[in-house]
Amino acid sequence: MTGMTMPQITDRAALMRNRARALPDALFLQEHAADEIQERLIEVNRTFTSVAIVTGFPDFWRARYPDATIVPDEDTLDLKPQAYDLILHTMCLHWANDPVGQLVQARHALKPDGLLLCTFLGGQTLHELRMSLAEAEVAITGGLSPRVAPMGEIRDLGGLLQRAGFALPVADGTPLTASYVNAFHLMHDLRKMGENNALTGRIKHPTRRNVLTEAACIYADNFRNAENRVDATFELITLTGWAPAESQPQPLRPGSAKTRLADALNTKETPLNRSND
Repeated sequence: MTGMTMPQITDRAALMRNRARALPDALFLQEHAADEIQERLIEVNRTFTSVAIVTGFPDFWRARYPDATIVPDEDTLDLKPQAYDLILHTMCLHWANDPVGQLVQARHALKPDGLLLCTFLGGQTLHELRMSLAEAEVAITGGLSPRVAPMGEIRDLGGLLQRAGFALPVADGTPLTASYVNAFHLMHDLRKMGENNALTGRIKHPTRRNVLTEAACIYADNFRNAENRVDATFELITLTGWAPAESQPQPLRPGSAKTRLADALNTKETPLNRSND
């Protein structure tokens, strides 16, 4: 019996080409992620001595953390087992073919009580562009083609950390809004930041000009702001999880409480009446 093969949602060769064309002055999403991580590390207030960074933009993150080990975001991560007390997984999980597998590999590479901070784009990202392109393509071609990587919703993402075996999991999101002259300027900016279409199922020929023009009109009609520009949403998700350790707070065993809830709330306990059928 042959083993199951993980679906290849992302075309890694196309993704690498896109990233190679990215321009340093267009990496504002990486900047926001780096600032978010720095704020979280200040809150943690712990000194980390062995740091690994999983990233598709090594030059950017090496400049921020010159002493860290930089690891490409391949399907199999080049991480040593239990070697790090901090792993930053930065702005690439939304392109992973196996997001849970990425998190599991990170957990195995952490020392006990080591910290993972994972930033990536969430499900509200570019919802304006997705809607406009879909409506235009259906109207003109009668069908749809994959254009934007599938991204998780915040309500589901905390479960990824639990499935990967992390303790004290937290998931939260920060919406970022950028404005552009029009949808064409947005799509050009996506290419400059290396975040354009790298899906395996994407169409391999250029999109018809009339589809893009119609999408730009739909975009302007629905998402024009007060300055006569168009808004684009990017949702920055941050996952925080700790490698399990005996020193971490543990939940009490069921039935081990020494104080009744009614006493703690200073209220009278009323027995539940049950009638026999």
